[in-house]
Amino acid sequence: MKIDKALISRLETLSKLKLSDKEKEELADDLNNILNMVEKLQEVDTEGVEPLIYMNEEVNKLRPDTVENMVSQDDALKNAPDSDGTYFKTPKVI
Repeated sequence: MKIDKALISRLETLSKLKLSDKEKEELADDLNNILNMVEKLQEVDTEGVEPLIYMNEEVNKLRPDTVENMVSQDDALKNAPDSDGTYFKTPKVI
């Protein structure tokens, strides 16, 4: 794929940017360099290489999900600055 002025103009329109002629030339050069790097990567022989899923061999150590140190509703509401007996009351936030 070749990056030309028509493609840069289309990208400029789609991105709603206003680019100077110098910026358009620099962008075209950068995009061509990126495409050249991708083409080089496609030349690499990856036959038989497993895809990388994890960066290390560590396994997550999970703990059981158990309920501990519960506070009753009445005890929780004792420290509330304002409540209606069942819920905390807070100022309206918009």
